Amino acid sequence: QVQLVESGGGLVQAGGSLRLSCAASGRTFSNYAMAWFRQAPGKEREFVATVSQRGASTYYADSVKGRFTISRDNAKNTLYLQMISLKPEDTAVYYCAARAGSFWYFKTEDYDYWGQGTQVTVSS
Repeated sequence: QVQLVESGGGLVQAGGSLRLSCAASGRTFSNYAMAWFRQAPGKEREFVATVSQRGASTYYADSVKGRFTISRDNAKNTLYLQMISLKPEDTAVYYCAARAGSFWYFKTEDYDYWGQGTQVTVSS
């Protein structure tokens, strides 16, 4: 089992920045590919970004490419999402997720463990 707890969400004006964190506990963090997803009201949960086990490889949804940066610190068992140039359409609950094995997976069903989510609200 892997337990995931997100933090860092909040209310920010358009153009602002936030950094989300996801603290992991349980099994060896570095064995898991990690990802961020988000879910806006009335919409399905969507892929945002993913990072490989050692952090060497990343991939982003087109909607956040160039504005969001995913990273991880395996010594601290923590995943991050740095978000800049935020837009109102980035408003959503953001979830971190873990999957055993390789990365390059973008569907919710590909992930084994989920956090409870953290709310990000971007005002115009």
